[in-house]
Amino acid sequence: MAVPTRAPRAVRRSRRFELRATALYFVLLAVILTLVGTVVRTATAAAEHRPAWAVALVLVGTGGVVAACRRRRRISAARLARHAAGALDEATRTAAGALDTASPPPAAGPVAARTDPCGGRIDAERTVALLEPVNEVSADTGETGYEELDPTEFEQAIAELCRRDGCLDVDVVGGAGDLGADVVARTPDGRLVVIQCKQYCEANRVGSQDVQRFGGTCFTIHGADVAVVVTTSDFTAPAIEYAEQCGIVCMDGQELLRWQDGVGPRPWEPESVAG
Repeated sequence: MAVPTRAPRAVRRSRRFELRATALYFVLLAVILTLVGTVVRTATAAAEHRPAWAVALVLVGTGGVVAACRRRRRISAARLARHAAGALDEATRTAAGALDTASPPPAAGPVAARTDPCGGRIDAERTVALLEPVNEVSADTGETGYEELDPTEFEQAIAELCRRDGCLDVDVVGGAGDLGADVVARTPDGRLVVIQCKQYCEANRVGSQDVQRFGGTCFTIHGADVAVVVTTSDFTAPAIEYAEQCGIVCMDGQELLRWQDGVGPRPWEPESVAG
């Protein structure tokens, strides 16, 4: 009587071996995901900064995928190099075409206008003519439009007149906390001139309060030998009266133009101080 044979039992793999395989699987998966994320971030950054190279990489990658799908066809290293070179050449031509067809830079907008002392608007492109020496002064008294300057430019223009006429140590000190002094200079004979600049329109005259504030600091604070108030407009009668009492020189717009043209006295000259 034949004894039935038992079927051999399947040998189970050890539990330890399966855990190691699973751990190895997840480690490899994590490495692959990390590499994919790095490649994606690198490709995104390259696409933002180098579009032409991004296009080239895409073309090369596409060519690689197509080559991988054709398993039956062997592709040599030389053929792959040719494909890559062609892709780079095409990307270069694309980038060059994009640069050629790029729109020109936008034209500069209109220059911002600023407000003059009378509340009007003036064009910032207007420039002030350079002051010429006394012996070469132009007869056109309207060459320098002081009303069109901003306060800082007006102070600079007055300082240039002082330098032109031989003053030394000319400095523009106008600003916050200047205590009324906008321009200080030393005359050729050594006297200290302190000038306050009032850039007003013709309808806005310098009043006595402006002169009084300047009179309270020009001599006692700044130690001026000659104190001058220069304006592009005119002075009120009380302002002139106060200036005469304190020995402050008042130079209105007409006298300023005569000083510029070299046909009138400088503010520190005796006839101007006496006036």
